[in-house]
Amino acid sequence: MPWKKAPPIPPKQPSAPHSLTIRDVLRLPVLVEGLPRVLAGESRLDRTVRWVHVTELLNPADFLEGGEMVLTTGMPYPEDTSRLRGYVDQLADVGAAGLIVELGHRYRKVPDELTAACRARDLPLIELARGVRFIDVTQTVHALILDAQGELLRRGRRIQDVFTGLTLRGATPEELVRTTAELTGVPVVLEDLTHRVMMCDLRGRPYEPVVSAWSRRSRAAPTPQQVEPSGPEGWLVAPVEDHNGPWGRLILLDGRQEPDADPEHVLVLERAAVALTMARLAGSARWERRAHRSVLRDLRERRFRSPADARARAEALGLPAFGHRLFAVLIRHARTDSDGEHLDERIAKELARTGVRALVGEMAPGQIGVLLALARASAWQPVAERIGRLAREELGPDSVVAVGPGVTDLSGIARSFEEAAQTVDAMAPGRTDRWFYVPSDIGLPELLRVLRDDTRLQRYAERQLARLIEHDDRNGGDLLVSLRAYLTAAGNKSVAAKQTGMSRQAFYQRLHTIERLLGCDLQSGLQHTGLHVAVLVMDTQEDRAAGSSGP
Repeated sequence: MPWKKAPPIPPKQPSAPHSLTIRDVLRLPVLVEGLPRVLAGESRLDRTVRWVHVTELLNPADFLEGGEMVLTTGMPYPEDTSRLRGYVDQLADVGAAGLIVELGHRYRKVPDELTAACRARDLPLIELARGVRFIDVTQTVHALILDAQGELLRRGRRIQDVFTGLTLRGATPEELVRTTAELTGVPVVLEDLTHRVMMCDLRGRPYEPVVSAWSRRSRAAPTPQQVEPSGPEGWLVAPVEDHNGPWGRLILLDGRQEPDADPEHVLVLERAAVALTMARLAGSARWERRAHRSVLRDLRERRFRSPADARARAEALGLPAFGHRLFAVLIRHARTDSDGEHLDERIAKELARTGVRALVGEMAPGQIGVLLALARASAWQPVAERIGRLAREELGPDSVVAVGPGVTDLSGIARSFEEAAQTVDAMAPGRTDRWFYVPSDIGLPELLRVLRDDTRLQRYAERQLARLIEHDDRNGGDLLVSLRAYLTAAGNKSVAAKQTGMSRQAFYQRLHTIERLLGCDLQSGLQHTGLHVAVLVMDTQEDRAAGSSGP
């Protein structure tokens, strides 16, 4: 019985905020009547208001826990206004959300010293030019806070249902990251312990600058004991684990420059991190290969918006794209068992063991891609040979390794992959003369192999050789074999006769018969070349037929 899909969570509505901010409070009619004016802390108006506290004490910090909006008439303020700095320091140190001073009872104007002290601590300070009923303010705000908390609990249960459903049906890490981004509306990054970006959903934003210099920025945001803004950019961070303990981190690029995290974002992040941990514990987690495969395919298909975007994403995954020579490598194999599936893992480990930086992943069924980043002064051939040897050892002689031309910028790597693909497609399986091939290794036989599906070539070969093939079929002859030997021996009749095991007289007779049937002159260089092309085309078709009928 299939698992029932959890109902989707509707996006948050501005009219029903999950948390109340100072900005929201100042828009309430009960405060609008007081003609509020912000005097300090303008950049902190999105701080969350957890409660409203009315106090006329000079030491209110003893009665506060953080997040309160403090209401006062200023009656207890000392005559010596220079002492107001200590009062503001108490509020700021305890984490009060802000301070509202009602004019008319003590002051006609907020003291400049109070304003300066609040600005020094970046504490929001609001004056009310008209009097308001503080009890109406507290009742209104507290009712909204309680309603928001109830809504948060309801949404929390639905968030839990969403991630439980994803876990039960074995969702991929990409799905879990994407769902996290959809529920929060902010960019989400999944990184490993070495601060490499495995997966990310940036909500349509470019990789540059969101993940630029990622390792340095990530290291500046430590993992707190509980989810709260971390580092200079205010990220929300939650750990992801596996059988061996800590594996990486899930990060919301919330960017809130506030001490308080969005409570719904915290809920989503915590549930998502648990779901990712469960996914890693559930079975084999080839997440690094999945990440490499995704970036390799995007590079090959030119899916990045710009070269800067491609570079930012590759470097965030640990590939040094600047100041290196980049080489595209393709490995073709016919294995469908676990040996073929995990060759990319073996190649990645071998390259890492020898200090070679690379992306390695399956590009398509039966095809593994490698993107090498080598120092410009180092030789690439030994690395390519190492890959070829490993492929031959693991997959046998039918594997083929091809290397595209080196480039110095990621903008040219798609073309390098294209040339590597043409090369790997041109080489027949079973060749063991080299560990790897490059585009210059493509000769006439290899070129015709690439073009073997072109019907124009097929018709050309049929027109050239039809009479010869029909004669062999009727008489059980070997004229096509004789012609192939003659052409392969570059027109040397003695060598061709020896290769076919015939006497020279018998072989010469067959050549005369071939010339009569085809109406050609084998001594003509142009006709010789035309027949050689036809025979090679015919051979590529026979090789394909033999391969498709194999076990």
